[in-house]
Amino acid sequence: MPSILIVEDERPIADTLIYALETENFSVTHLSTAQEGLTHFDSHTPDLAVLDIGLPDFNGFDLCRKIRTFSEVPILFLTARDSEIDQVLGLELGADDYVTKPFSPRTVVARIRAILRRGSAAHQSSAAHPGSAAHPEPSSELLHHQADRMSISCSGQPLDLTAHEYKLLAILLAQPGRVFTREQLLEQAWEDPGSAMDRTIDAHIKTLRAKLRKVSEEAAETIQTRRGLGYTLLF
Repeated sequence: MPSILIVEDERPIADTLIYALETENFSVTHLSTAQEGLTHFDSHTPDLAVLDIGLPDFNGFDLCRKIRTFSEVPILFLTARDSEIDQVLGLELGADDYVTKPFSPRTVVARIRAILRRGSAAHQSSAAHPGSAAHPEPSSELLHHQADRMSISCSGQPLDLTAHEYKLLAILLAQPGRVFTREQLLEQAWEDPGSAMDRTIDAHIKTLRAKLRKVSEEAAETIQTRRGLGYTLLF
């Protein structure tokens, strides 16, 4: 029974989510403040955390940032904020998905299942992923892919990538020079492509470039945008 932590200060919203999740056989813990959510991790590690952004003590972005200093637990933001900059910020902080209010409880449950399936798939044999031993990726002095460890390093420094960032970079590394459309990247990197949008690819590419840029400006420039087409990687 997967365990879900909900940090949401609006009780009616929390109750709706709790009912939907428990009906689908999830174990749910509900807390109302960011500090309670942070303290919860001292003794429990949920399978996934649902974080509201507008919390009464400090916001969900700050809570996510603190959680990411010690845990890679999947995080889904649930918020009334629907601006693109907020969605990009949430993804840059390491969230796995972002749902805006009002929402369908069934949609939230479906997205949670999709995130958990992706996490489970990431721990399966490397043969199920791009860059398995049977299909090694090309590497360069800038980027090196160790498929058996599901790790990509830049200039010899391992990159701290989310599951989606890793999959996207592995796909691009597998066929340098090939232009992938956003739809193709969604199909290959997302367990449930229908749960994401083209804009999701753009947001993840942005965060991926930012992480590469921290190590090497040249590495960040290897991911090229083909306007109207998609993305490609050029050494």
